[in-house]
Amino acid sequence: METVYEQVLKFKEKYPLTIGWRIKKNSDIVQKHLNPDEIPLYSFIAQKNDNPFNILGSAVVTLTTKRILIGRSRVVIGYYLDSITPDMFNDLKVTGGIIWGKIYIDTVKEFVTLSNISNDALTEIETNISSYMMEEKKRYLNSE
Repeated sequence: METVYEQVLKFKEKYPLTIGWRIKKNSDIVQKHLNPDEIPLYSFIAQKNDNPFNILGSAVVTLTTKRILIGRSRVVIGYYLDSITPDMFNDLKVTGGIIWGKIYIDTVKEFVTLSNISNDALTEIETNISSYMMEEKKRYLNSE
């Protein structure tokens, strides 16, 4: 089984124009918060903000067998972790620009913006998130 860090390194190698810093630290945050029965399926790096000039908000985004995790290490002390479960997921929007694109994840409680992603990576990310969430939502609705 690949670690979150190994998945992000593969993504970064495949899409080098995606802006991401502190990949190891951000990956470690997500890895630390995986539940014992949770497996990372797909990981990528992006900026968790809507400002193309703010490149200090790097985050690792991981689809697991249970949810989407977004981990960000703070520059000095601490970290942020966001968890999006299938029941909270509403919609996904993708926009492409000249060099970078954005992924917008609409949830019941918030609107998550992931930016400075290589345009070439957008279709892969959209396919992974959409396919995953539709399958998980079906399972979630059938279990009620």
